Amino acid sequence: MPPDAAPDNSGAQSHYRALERLYRSAPVNRKFDSSLEIIEEGRSRLVFTVGEDDFHAAGAAHGTIYFKMLDDAAFYAANTLATDRFLLTTSFNLHFTKPVREGRVVAEGRWISGKRRVLVAESRLVDAQGDEIGRGTGTFMRSRIALSSLPGYRS
Repeated sequence: MPPDAAPDNSGAQSHYRALERLYRSAPVNRKFDSSLEIIEEGRSRLVFTVGEDDFHAAGAAHGTIYFKMLDDAAFYAANTLATDRFLLTTSFNLHFTKPVREGRVVAEGRWISGKRRVLVAESRLVDAQGDEIGRGTGTFMRSRIALSSLPGYRS
């Protein structure tokens, strides 16, 4: 397709960059060494660095860290399809595959189904050695909160 005939996806790209800003603006994310990238519609990638501050008493990352990474990756993958409303997690199932100690962890999110009121997305965690360490599936519902009303999304 000639360049002048390419579809204009600047609206989608603006939405993706706004979601990335929204992630960075959330106060809870100041507690984590993490970054979000929206790859395309229905896909996100979070990169986390897990350190000793994230450990339980036995010296590996606490399950809350797994949940945070998996939920965020699935949530943002789903929210790429909702350009008007903030989504809320209504349920999330996760499976621990392998403990993670220190290092870089990538959370990959992928939208599965739904576009109107309820959306379903899945995510997986991969450690620095390339091994899957966890997997999750979430259900997300459109809230009454307009994305445009959120300072992190607007700026």
